[in-house]
Amino acid sequence: MKIRTLAVAVPLLCIAAAAQADTSSVKTQSRVLVKKMGVHCVDDPHCFNRYHPAIKPVMTAKPGQMITFETRDALDSDLTIDSLPKDVGAIDLNLVHPLTGPVAIEGAKRGDVLAITLIDIEPDEYGYTTVVPGFGFLRDRFTEPFVANWKLSRVDAEAAQLPGVRIPFNGFMGTVGVLPGFPEVDAWEARETQLGKAGGVALPPQPVGALPSAVCGVNGSHKDKCLRTIPPRENGGNMDIKQMVVGTTLLLPCYVDGCGLFIGDVHYAQGDGEVAGTAIEMGAKVTVRTEIRKGMASMIKAGPHFEGGSQLKKLEPDRFHATVSYPIKKAGEVPPQHKYLNGDKIGPLVNMSEDLTVAARGALNEMVDWLAATYGWSPVQAYVYTSVACDLRIGNVVDVPNYAVSTICPLEHITK
Repeated sequence: MKIRTLAVAVPLLCIAAAAQADTSSVKTQSRVLVKKMGVHCVDDPHCFNRYHPAIKPVMTAKPGQMITFETRDALDSDLTIDSLPKDVGAIDLNLVHPLTGPVAIEGAKRGDVLAITLIDIEPDEYGYTTVVPGFGFLRDRFTEPFVANWKLSRVDAEAAQLPGVRIPFNGFMGTVGVLPGFPEVDAWEARETQLGKAGGVALPPQPVGALPSAVCGVNGSHKDKCLRTIPPRENGGNMDIKQMVVGTTLLLPCYVDGCGLFIGDVHYAQGDGEVAGTAIEMGAKVTVRTEIRKGMASMIKAGPHFEGGSQLKKLEPDRFHATVSYPIKKAGEVPPQHKYLNGDKIGPLVNMSEDLTVAARGALNEMVDWLAATYGWSPVQAYVYTSVACDLRIGNVVDVPNYAVSTICPLEHITK
C-alpha cells in the first residue's frame, strides 16, 4: 500500500509544481519603452515636431531589441468623440506632427541603412478624420470643416458621422523616419525655398510652436533651419503609405550616427492617397525591431524602400466599385496643384498632357459623386470615406497624352 501511495503522490507533486508556472512569466525579448508624458507634445521630453540633427536622442536601443513608442495623434489635438466641425478650426497646424523619439540605435553610423520591422500597433479607443479648409487633394471643392469621430478596436472602427460604415483595422505608421544630417538640412531647405519662390507650395522653417524649443523654437539655436514635418523626404517622415503594415520592413539611410529613429502620426486605416488630408488618425503604442545593414545607404537614393511578404493581400477588397479618369478638365480651370505654373497656358486647355494629378482628381471627383448618389451620403461624407478606405491607383503612364488613374472603393465596409 505504501508503494502504491508513493507512486500516486509523485505524479501529483509534479502536476502541482507545473501548475505554479505560467508562460506569462517567461520572458524572451529585450525591450525599450519610449513613454508618452504629459497632455501634449510641449509637456513631453520624449516628443518633438521639427527635424534637425541638433535634436538629441532621448534614449538608446540595441539592434534587435523591441522598441515600443507611445505616440500622439497627428494634430496633437484636443479632439474627442463629441467633437464638432467647429472644433477643427481651433487646431494649430504649427504643432503638426508630434513625434516620439528620437532613439539612437547603438552601432549605427552615417552611411548605414536602418531596417525597421513593424511588430505591433495597439490602437487608442478614439480616432478622427478631419477636413481642414485649404488642405486636402480636393481643397477647392471641400472648403468647410468636417470631423468624423471613430470608435476604435483591434477589429474595426465606426463613426456616427458615417452611419452604416465599418472600417477594418489595418494600422501603420503614418510618420516614421530618421534624423537628417547637416548636409541634408541645407540641401532640402534650399530646394524647398526655391520652390516657394517659384510660387509652389513649400513650408519654410517656422519656430512658432516648434519643439524642442531649445533647438527649433523662437529662441532656439537652429530656429531658421529646423524643417517642417508635413512633407516626406529621403529620411522617411510623413510618408502615409498604407502598405507599411505589421510584418513589413522599412529601409532608411542613416544620416547621423545612431540614426535618430522616430515614430508618430499613426493611422488606424487609410485609403491610398489620404485624399481628405487625414486618415483615421489616432495615438497608439507601436512596437518595432531594428537591424543595421552596414554601409548600404548608397543603395537608397530617391526615397525609402520597404519589403515584406504576403501582408498586402489583406489590404485588397472583397467587393469594389472603381472609377477611371484621364488628364481632362474644364476649359478655364487651373487645378490648385497647378496654380504656381503658367496659368496662361494651362487655363485654356481641356486636355492636359501626361498629367497624373488631373487624372486622379477626375477619378476621385467621379467616385465622390457616385458614392453620394448610391448611398444617400453628402459629398463630404463620401470624401471622408474615400480618404479612409479607397485607393488611387495609377493605371498607365505610357498612353500619351492620357495617362489613366482609377479610384477603387471597397464596398464590403458599407453595411447599409
